[in-house]
Amino acid sequence: MDTELHDRVVLVTGGSTGIGAATARAFAREGTRVAITYHSNPDKAAKTATDIEAVGGQAHVVRLDLRDLPSVDRAVASVAERWGGVDVLVANAVHWGGDGPPDPDVRFEDVGPAEWATMIDANLVGTAATVRAVLPGMRARGWGRIVLISSSVAEEGLPGPGPYGTAKSGLYGLARSLAWDAGRDGVLVNVVAPGFTLTDGRPGIPKPVLDAFAAAVPTRRISTAEDVAGIVVFLGSGANGNLTGEVIRDGTAAARAPYFGR
Repeated sequence: MDTELHDRVVLVTGGSTGIGAATARAFAREGTRVAITYHSNPDKAAKTATDIEAVGGQAHVVRLDLRDLPSVDRAVASVAERWGGVDVLVANAVHWGGDGPPDPDVRFEDVGPAEWATMIDANLVGTAATVRAVLPGMRARGWGRIVLISSSVAEEGLPGPGPYGTAKSGLYGLARSLAWDAGRDGVLVNVVAPGFTLTDGRPGIPKPVLDAFAAAVPTRRISTAEDVAGIVVFLGSGANGNLTGEVIRDGTAAARAPYFGR
């Protein structure tokens, strides 16, 4: 299968760890030039850049903050200045609003308007701004692939307040609108909605818990970051000839166990 990715320019936001880092490495194996963004950990981003180069890709690292729209434009401009534009966007960066997933003990009515605005602005408006920055170049070249990383939480929910799931579900509508808007110009837009995924950011989960969760998955195993990355690479490649406006769920998402989330 020809992915038609050799020498393409790929931008993976939130590419320093987890699914983003695995995706960056997977694209690099196809001979691409991979730009990754980070928010607060340049050392991890540098490590991922080293991994990219080790498997045959070229790497570029730039900071991006979804809550700061000028930083989005600066990040995309930096990639364009270095390599001429972005052929593939993987919008993976996420803003939790804290140190991790929402606290399941917080009630919906205890979350104020400011927290709602921050979560929606970062995870939905910030992602849309990233698309807006790369789309004109894709249109001009008559070819582009955009993959928005959502979460099974968008469909299954998560105990606790709802701003994160609401923002992630908004990516579905964004993809459908973009599919119509950009499809005539050769740009395909899809969503990947992973379920609970084993990544380098999830250490220390007791084995009995993981075994119980895996037993509920159709394949009897929990997806890894590399599993999700394989889906993203297909959607972001020339092997995807005409699939657009769709939501793709990995095997773990099929378990429909919302309390694990992404």
